[in-house]
Amino acid sequence: MTAHVHWVPDLDGAVAGSLVEVTGDEAHHAVAVRRLRTGEQVVLTDGSGTSLTGAVAEVAKRRFTVLVAERRVEARPVPRIVVVQALPKGDRGELAVEMLTELGVDTIVPWAASRCVAVWRGERAERSRAKWAATAREAAKQARRSWFPEVTALVSTDDVVGLISSAAQAFVLHEEAWATLAGVAPDPVGPILLVVGPEGGVSPEEVEAFAQAGAPAVRLGTEVLRTSTAGVAAVAALLARSRRWS
Repeated sequence: MTAHVHWVPDLDGAVAGSLVEVTGDEAHHAVAVRRLRTGEQVVLTDGSGTSLTGAVAEVAKRRFTVLVAERRVEARPVPRIVVVQALPKGDRGELAVEMLTELGVDTIVPWAASRCVAVWRGERAERSRAKWAATAREAAKQARRSWFPEVTALVSTDDVVGLISSAAQAFVLHEEAWATLAGVAPDPVGPILLVVGPEGGVSPEEVEAFAQAGAPAVRLGTEVLRTSTAGVAAVAALLARSRRWS
């Protein structure tokens, strides 16, 4: 069975032969829910490229320790992929975040598009962002990622224009576009930025603003996908032609 992955924010100084203690909610879930046992092989990662493999040396009520057998440091994958995701209704936001994380997206940017039905304001905005971040963290562990994605704060359309200007490549998914994503050769380094609109679509004003900033509209095919799956399909299409998947 593949070893379970656990998130430990700080792994500085941990090398082969070290004992690393895991505490808090991460340890509680492993011990109380997964029934972690002494001798079980696990992977610890800081989500920033460093991973440790080893065997569980001790288990307590809300903590466990791991005897490190190997330390591995991975470079950040390239090209970097950034997805600007318009806020979906209900739990479809978490669904999109989960699948984008499993694919390997590096940054997920929640966007308050003009046609979004869902609204993040005040304290709800931070709670919702934290929920997306927790979803991304759990999906990254499931996908055995050593680099976890960043989930940024909510952005406006003007903010997205700024992000487009700093990207190596940027595209807006739009069902009425004449160009297709299939004709795009991914930049080898990135960042590559994809804008995914809400269920009501990207407004003409937004399409124009993004085009002027350097993000042309492209379509995936003749079918119209939901906002929670359009970004996933587009990222997969790009990665299939990138060195990350070659």
